[in-house]
Amino acid sequence: MALPFARSLFLCRWGAKRLGVAVAEARRGISFKLEEKTAHSSLALFRGDTGVKYGIVGLEPTKLALNVERFREWAVVLADTAVTSGRHYWEVTVKRSHQFRIGVADVDMSRDSCIGVDDRSWVFTYAQRKWHTMLANEKAPIEGMGQPEKVGLLLEYEAQKLSLVDVSRVAVVHTLQTDFRGPVVPAFALWDGELLTHSGLEVPKGL
Repeated sequence: MALPFARSLFLCRWGAKRLGVAVAEARRGISFKLEEKTAHSSLALFRGDTGVKYGIVGLEPTKLALNVERFREWAVVLADTAVTSGRHYWEVTVKRSHQFRIGVADVDMSRDSCIGVDDRSWVFTYAQRKWHTMLANEKAPIEGMGQPEKVGLLLEYEAQKLSLVDVSRVAVVHTLQTDFRGPVVPAFALWDGELLTHSGLEVPKGL
């Protein structure tokens, strides 16, 4: 009788462990890389396509593969993984950049536009040492957030929310009410320096 009991105990422990893994995986957000074919010619990807850097000259457009997905007018790049449900969290390390935008956009937003300019993208913008929300080219100031070294973004698809997170305090600084109508992807724009993304993270406790 001892052997079946021991086996049952092992199976229970194994099942609990697998359940814990499943729960952890459910809490973990999307894992993404930046999609090179969407990157404007002034942008270069690095570190396994998880980072993007701006170059004043950039790449010669004639040397880039022709495709309709590349941003043509603005220094924008999109991630390669779309979101259609759930809560997702990722972080962005800011390196020597004093003018950038981070947020999400419709997967099929116009490649002649910039994130924050149209009404199919929702972003937080940093410029002139100040943070703003930006939607349809309208800005609103954000208080309580200084010059960043790393920031977090929390996307809650069903709740139609995108939040800017202070990673040092693990606290939401500002929340944008969104209007998602289909798949959205993490989106980035910058005009100096570098941005390095960190995805596949669990949503921090308390958020």
